[in-house]
Amino acid sequence: MNILRRSIASLLIASTALMGLPMTAWADIIPTEEVVSAATSTVNRDRVVNFLNRADVRQGLQAHGLDAELALQRVNAMSDPEVAQLAGRIDQAPAGGEILGLLFTVFVILLVTDILGLTKVFTFTRSVRH
Repeated sequence: MNILRRSIASLLIASTALMGLPMTAWADIIPTEEVVSAATSTVNRDRVVNFLNRADVRQGLQAHGLDAELALQRVNAMSDPEVAQLAGRIDQAPAGGEILGLLFTVFVILLVTDILGLTKVFTFTRSVRH
């Protein structure tokens, strides 16, 4: 018991002594491009998520055998350039019309991630990681 008290007392003395040491902090200038890039990636990701939350898109995904929630998870796992490319495809799609091309793009992305072993959406694919 005495050894435990001495150990705790030694630890407290050392930690109290070290609290007086100066702490260092670094402040760097953040380039404007980095801030704009972060904001743009957030906007693109929100645009794709909002698109996938639309009722007609969800019906189209289900018609092709895809789960909309799984598609949202994959979008959240995508890198910023991939999301930007997908958001660009949404912007190029005719308003209120043909979304088959975008659904096909989502299907291909899910298929590729399935083949790479990152997801297991389709039963007919075989992962290259096995």
